[in-house]
Amino acid sequence: MPSPAESLRQLAAEGLLRGQRPLDSPTGAQVIREGRTFWNFASNDYLGLARHPEIEAALVEGVRRFGAGAAASRLVCGTLPPHRLLEEKLAQAKQSEAALTFSSGFATALGVIPAVVGKSDFVFLDKLSHACLVDAARLSGATIRVFPHNDLGKLERLLVSTRQKAPAAARILVATESVFSMDGDLCPLREILNLTETHDALLLLDEAHGFGVLGEHGMGLAEQENLQQRVTFQMGTLSKAAGLSGGYLAASRDWIDLLTNRARSFIYSTAPPPALAHAAVASLSLIRSTEGKSLRAKLQENISRLSPQSTPVIPKVLGSNEAALAAASDLEQAGFLVPAIRYPTVPRGTARLRISLSAAHSAEAILRLAVELDKTGTISGNP
Repeated sequence: MPSPAESLRQLAAEGLLRGQRPLDSPTGAQVIREGRTFWNFASNDYLGLARHPEIEAALVEGVRRFGAGAAASRLVCGTLPPHRLLEEKLAQAKQSEAALTFSSGFATALGVIPAVVGKSDFVFLDKLSHACLVDAARLSGATIRVFPHNDLGKLERLLVSTRQKAPAAARILVATESVFSMDGDLCPLREILNLTETHDALLLLDEAHGFGVLGEHGMGLAEQENLQQRVTFQMGTLSKAAGLSGGYLAASRDWIDLLTNRARSFIYSTAPPPALAHAAVASLSLIRSTEGKSLRAKLQENISRLSPQSTPVIPKVLGSNEAALAAASDLEQAGFLVPAIRYPTVPRGTARLRISLSAAHSAEAILRLAVELDKTGTISGNP
C-alpha cells in the first residue's frame, strides 16, 4: 500500500493534486486572495445573496433570538421554531405536503437514498450525477445501474427489464439532477417523469443548481415545467443561490415522516444552527419575491453575454488536466478566478474550466472575461 506521501506525489504527477487557497475577504463578485483582487467566477452564489444585507441581517437576528447553536439532534431537543418554519415554507414553495432540512446537500442525499431503497431494491443514476447521489446509492446497498447522460432510451430499457425480472415489491429509484453541476445542461424532466410513472418507479430530482435560478418563483426546473407535484422527491440545497448552507427534501407527508425515522444523517446529526434556518426563511422569501424575479432576470442577462444557454454553469472543456490548469492560471494572472475542474469531479479526458455566473457580476467584468477566454483558446458558449 502506498504511503500518503507517495499518493500525493502520484496525484501531483497526474495533475490532480488539490490544495486550499483561502480568501482574504468575504465572498462576492470580487474577492481578495494573497493581496490581489479578482473577479470571482468560481462560486455558486448565483443571485448574489451571500452578501445581501437582508440575509446578513436575518442571520444576525437569528443568533440574537435563538442562540448560536441547536445543541442537540432534531429528535432530541434540537428542533427550534425556525427549523419548523423553514420546512413549512419550503413545502409550500415546492408544492409538496412536507419538507425536511439537513446540514448540507450531501447529507441530504446520504440520508434520503439509503432510507428509501435497500439491498432488494434498485437505483438508476444518470452517468453525470453528482457524487452525493453516487455515494448515497452505494451506501444504500441497492443494485445500481448507470445510464448514459440523459439517455431516455437506455433508461426505459432498464426500467422495463428490471420490472420484468425483479420482485413486485422491489423499489426502483431514478436519481438525476435538474441542472447538471459541471455541464450546465438540463435533464429531460417531463420525459423522465413519464417513464418513472409508467414503470412504477420513484424519482429523486436534485435541484441544487436550479433552485433560485429557474422557474417563475425560482423553485427550479420542476416549477418551470409545472411538474413539482409529480416529482416524488425534490431535493435541493441552500448553499448556492440561497447564499447560505444546508439541504432539503420536499415530498409527501408520509415520506417525510418515514425519513424522519430512517434518515441517519438527519437522526444522528446535531441540528443546523437555528439562526441559519431563520436566515434561510428570509432568503427563500426574497428568492420568491419581485426582487428575486429581478435578480433572475439580471442573471439571465449576464448569461446571455457569454453563452446561449439558460443556466449559470458554463463549461469550457479542454480535455487534459494540464490544459485546464494552464488556462485557469492564465485567467488568474489576468485577475479572474475560474476553477480548473478535473477527474474525479468530471470523467477523465474532459478536464475543463467551469465558469459560474452571478447576478452580482457587472457587464464589464463578463465582457472582460470573454476577451481573456479567447486569449486562452476557449470560446464562449457550451463546448
